[in-house]
Amino acid sequence: MNIFRNKYFAPAVHIFIWSVLLIIPTLLFWGHTFMGLSHIFFLVTSIYHIGLFYFNAYFLYPKLLTKKTWWLYIVILIAICKLSFNAKVFFLELDPTFQLTEENGRIIFFGLIPFLVASIVFRLVSDRLRFEKLEKEARTERLAAELKFLRSQVSPHFLFNMMTNMVSLARQKSDLLEPSLIRLSELLRYMLYDSNQEKITLSREIEQIENYVSLQKLRFEEDIKVDVDIETDGGDSRIEPMLFIPFIENAFKHGGGIVSDPFITIALSIYGNVIEFRVKNNFSRESQAKDKNTGIGLANVRERLKLLYPGKYNLDVSNDGDVFSVYLKLDLS
Repeated sequence: MNIFRNKYFAPAVHIFIWSVLLIIPTLLFWGHTFMGLSHIFFLVTSIYHIGLFYFNAYFLYPKLLTKKTWWLYIVILIAICKLSFNAKVFFLELDPTFQLTEENGRIIFFGLIPFLVASIVFRLVSDRLRFEKLEKEARTERLAAELKFLRSQVSPHFLFNMMTNMVSLARQKSDLLEPSLIRLSELLRYMLYDSNQEKITLSREIEQIENYVSLQKLRFEEDIKVDVDIETDGGDSRIEPMLFIPFIENAFKHGGGIVSDPFITIALSIYGNVIEFRVKNNFSRESQAKDKNTGIGLANVRERLKLLYPGKYNLDVSNDGDVFSVYLKLDLS
């Protein structure tokens, strides 16, 4: 029943309104004229006006009412009104008894105006309702994507290894224990709470990237050569949280296996509203083939970028067989 309503309710409303507009004038003026205009005139012109209603709502308005062509839209509407008036008078004057007067001239000319105004209002309301629907769907999809994303990122394996390292530091009474615990708690708070926000500052994102890399360095010690280069112009734009960490996590996940001279390079450049992010690592094809979850985190990031930054990003993921590279360019303007 709900599907039937959603699919047929709007067309039924249109048909009802137009039927009323067509039937009432026909019944009122049947068999006689109003200011020299017969019921046939009102019936035919109403059908013509209904056609212009949809022509304006679905073609002229969306195609021409833009910042560059709004003036052309107004000119065309004026031309339509003028030509419609001339065409109506031409056909009416085919009847030798018809006399064009100031009174019926107003009816002939202005009869089209309410339909054009109604079509503009209809289009505005339709666009607004469609925008709200798309916005609601986008919010729903984003929440679903973030949940999937968080499940893939808050890895029990990662946490287990980090806690094992913390225990080792505690036994050694290392001075690194306290700053490491602080970094881990900050990272977990970021993953579990900050990621629920719509936007965070770039400085906050960078801070968590540094926390994550520091913890991974602690985990792998000197086994992996890690280079991090972050350049910023000092601006602090806002960005969707956790867009970069999945790429870094993927690099450590596959670059920390059985690899000869493993390396990971991370570069983040921020200039104004443009961000360029690069991650590169070598990997073992054997360990990657055994990993059934390969690419899940990256797929989630692709989904979020497509949803949240349509037309404003360029993501290039390449694999030459031994080195995995990610390049992301993002426009936050």
